Amino acid sequence: MAWAAGRPPRDRVALARAFVVKAVLGLPTTAMLIERPTVDKQLRRLCGWEHPGQVSSEATFSRAFAEFARSDLPGRLHEALIKRSHKDRLVGHISRDATAIEAREKPVKTAAPGDSSSAQPPKRKRGRPKKGEVVEKKEPRRLERQAAMSLDEMLSDLPTRCAVGTKRNAKGHTTSWIGYKLHLDVADGDIPISAVLTSASVHDSQVAIPLATMTACRVTNLYDLMDSAYDAPEIEAKSRALGHVPIIDRHPRSVLGGKEAIAAEARAQRKAGYVLAEDLRYNERSAAERVNGRIKDDFGARYVRVRGHAKVFCHLMFGVLALTIDQLMRLVT
Repeated sequence: MAWAAGRPPRDRVALARAFVVKAVLGLPTTAMLIERPTVDKQLRRLCGWEHPGQVSSEATFSRAFAEFARSDLPGRLHEALIKRSHKDRLVGHISRDATAIEAREKPVKTAAPGDSSSAQPPKRKRGRPKKGEVVEKKEPRRLERQAAMSLDEMLSDLPTRCAVGTKRNAKGHTTSWIGYKLHLDVADGDIPISAVLTSASVHDSQVAIPLATMTACRVTNLYDLMDSAYDAPEIEAKSRALGHVPIIDRHPRSVLGGKEAIAAEARAQRKAGYVLAEDLRYNERSAAERVNGRIKDDFGARYVRVRGHAKVFCHLMFGVLALTIDQLMRLVT
């Protein structure tokens, strides 16, 4: 490639390999990434540098990372790897889940409900409208709109700004964080298939249909496993439309009798020694939880030092790419 003016960019292949090394070794900063290849000859040569003087500067790493983020390089590499490795494979289960990603940036403020600039007309009273009164139709929910959208339209409709997220942990305590939320589809063998990064405030169910569409373009699977956060008729319909069998943990609001009815049914099944086949398959959903833990503990998702959706997603996808390669290598060895 010919360059008209200025210095040509340093070898981006070596820099991309270095960012994969950063995810594998769990290095928090770029300065530590530069230091390791400088003193480790074997690692330096794996990246593509022969001499310590060839290792790029921190400014070059920063510019290269910005280019990788704009072009979604790790995301495209991961997609190509999944399509190539699963070309002739039939995946049994796809486990869908989301995990919190803490970021070092301020959340984008939204307009307060009482702000005059965003004041909305008063709500009309319940009941039959008056004679001649025009009742505005309710705006369709995002899940309803997604039924008529393409994949690109669905992804662009999702909020991606830094925000405050809140969730209830396994012990029932409510926790909050500032940053984003990483949504993953994970295949058997703990292999990430698709990933989407949204604002922390986005509910898990809002990303289920885009993820399902993205995964269907990459692999062929039989079952979709989801927890109660995805219990929505639109999500179940989309899964069946793709030829899959959805296994979704029922939310108490969708069951007559609520939590008490669910608990009573579980006690009756245990007493009778009866286990549903769907319950046995649902246990495979722990793959998504294992992947979420490994991305944070082993592949750098706990150390997000960049800002902005594109760069944060690029950082995370280098970790997802490294994790995918690691799991594929375990399957063949």
